[in-house]
Amino acid sequence: MRANKTDRTPHDREWQLQEAKNRLSQVVDSALHDGPQTITLRGKPAAVVVSFDEYRKLTLPRTGLSEFFRQSPLHDIELDLSRSADLSREVEL
Repeated sequence: MRANKTDRTPHDREWQLQEAKNRLSQVVDSALHDGPQTITLRGKPAAVVVSFDEYRKLTLPRTGLSEFFRQSPLHDIELDLSRSADLSREVEL
C-alpha cells in the first residue's frame, strides 16, 4: 500500500510499469491530487501521468513577445524610443 499524502517522499511518485497497470485508478487519482506521477520501465523514467488541467497548461500555444505586443490594445500608440545623447545623468541620492 502507498503512503498517504502527508508521508510522501519524491520517490512515492514513481510507479513501476506493472504496478501502474495494476493500480491505474490510483495512479490517476494521485496525478489529480498530488501532481505528476512517473512510470518507470526497467528502473528508468519512461512516462508521466498528469491531470488534464496540467496537460492543457503544458500544451497551450505560447505567444511570442512580438505577437503579444501586436495583440495589445496599445499597439497603435506612437512611442518615442530615441535615447538621449547625454553621456551621463545626474541622480539624486
